[in-house]
Amino acid sequence: MQQSKLLKANINGGPLEDEADFSLVLGGPLYQLYLKTRMARPALELARRRIAGIPLICWGPPLVLALFGGRVIGGVLVPFLFDLGVHSRFLVALPLLIVAEVIVHERIPSIVGQFSQRGIIAAEDRARFVKLVASTRRLRDSLFIEVLLLVLAFSFHWLRGESLTSGVNTWYAVKIGEEMHFTTAGYWYVFVSLPIFRFILFRWYFRLFVWYWFLWHVRRLPLHPNLFHPDRAGGLGFLAGSVLAFSPLLVAQTIFLAGVIADRIWHAGATLPSFKMEIVGSVAFLMLLVLTPLTFFAGHLTSAGHRANREFGILTSHYVEDFHRKWIEHDAADGDALLGTSDIQSLADVGNAYKVVSEMRIVPIGKETVIRLAIIIIVPFLPLTLTMIPLNQIIDRLLKLVL
Repeated sequence: MQQSKLLKANINGGPLEDEADFSLVLGGPLYQLYLKTRMARPALELARRRIAGIPLICWGPPLVLALFGGRVIGGVLVPFLFDLGVHSRFLVALPLLIVAEVIVHERIPSIVGQFSQRGIIAAEDRARFVKLVASTRRLRDSLFIEVLLLVLAFSFHWLRGESLTSGVNTWYAVKIGEEMHFTTAGYWYVFVSLPIFRFILFRWYFRLFVWYWFLWHVRRLPLHPNLFHPDRAGGLGFLAGSVLAFSPLLVAQTIFLAGVIADRIWHAGATLPSFKMEIVGSVAFLMLLVLTPLTFFAGHLTSAGHRANREFGILTSHYVEDFHRKWIEHDAADGDALLGTSDIQSLADVGNAYKVVSEMRIVPIGKETVIRLAIIIIVPFLPLTLTMIPLNQIIDRLLKLVL
């Protein structure tokens, strides 16, 4: 009975129940932990508790332990309050990763539902679409994968063969003899704070993989793009909404990277130009991360564009010939006046419609969205440019502008 209900569309052609309930972030062991600890309700409510509570677990104890160790504002080369990488990671990036869960949970289901609402998934194929949604949810809820991510989060730096220490005395590690040793605050940082941050970040990458997996299998269904849709993407333009939905996730990573670079500039004497490859590479990677799955529909849109140009081109040719015969060759009926006729406006409308068809894109996203995405990702790096200009020069220039 329940299964037949899920397979039945509503009378308005809206999304099926499973489609409307689609979410990339609900489910899985961490979500169940949120529910049991009252850090969330079933619809990801109580976000403020998670935004405040999880960063506090990562940032608060190291602060207290560093305070007892006399390494909060001094005592070592890099005291706790001057570690910009730690603050950008736990006080800005981590809350953004949590906020991103709410935003993606609110926006992605409506995007998925539009496949049916716009008729891109035909009625006879909607049962297959529902099964795909259900299989995607099972992948999202995988216990094995989240446990694997947790293990990876705890062992990441060992797997990479890297040391967490920088070779100088910091609030979390000091040099004793020839070896670096973690402080009490450092042990919490290494074995609690960093694994929590990594796990939430890795979990996000898994959620993006689930999104890739879903769209890749959607493209294999018999899709029916709207050839003459004004979004110039066969009616698939709604998928561009996913790009900005994921933007908090991308900004969180650039904020963290900007904090790490600021640390190197402040404490190690590095310069901003020496990080240009890292900045350019990270911006390009993060943009491709959310734009790539939209290219899965390039084949459908290319075929739709060829078909639309052919069909509408034939229609336009017939209309233009009739217009020429009537008004240019003067075959108009007696009494017909050119002034005020609707034929001129119709000709213009045909031209506008043909422009829409001829400009159909092979990816369901416009350059405006790409530019907005690039700006959003780049903004966290802009404050770093201040490291290249002395503060007194900045103040002098501001005063000249004002006065």
